[in-house]
Amino acid sequence: MANEALIQKRIEYAVTRVTKTVFPGRTNHHNTLFGGEALAWMDEAAFIAATRFCRKPLVTVCSDRVDFKESIPAGTILELVARVAHVGRTSIKVQVDIFVEHMYNDDQHKAISGSFTFVALDENRKPTPVLGDL
Repeated sequence: MANEALIQKRIEYAVTRVTKTVFPGRTNHHNTLFGGEALAWMDEAAFIAATRFCRKPLVTVCSDRVDFKESIPAGTILELVARVAHVGRTSIKVQVDIFVEHMYNDDQHKAISGSFTFVALDENRKPTPVLGDL
């Protein structure tokens, strides 16, 4: 039971928030954020959350379903929120949500969500338990 409390505390500590702006250099011909740019930002935020959770070398092994609920226009502010959703023996799954808000309105809402799975590696680049030192 004490181990579960420690895991929950680490999950809470690992929550990662990253704020970005969508400038024209990151947009496509529709003047909306490139999907690939959003995916890269999501993977990075997920990596930070997973690393903060286990403090081990990690690699991305999977990006699960990513839902683009709406396009994100240039000139908006984004907040990426990454949370550890599941802890396996050698893997960590992180849920990432992107919230969009217009610069001159108080109207933040979720626009994109997806999950990313990471595997912890030892010094020989082999999978290692994520909770080995906890």
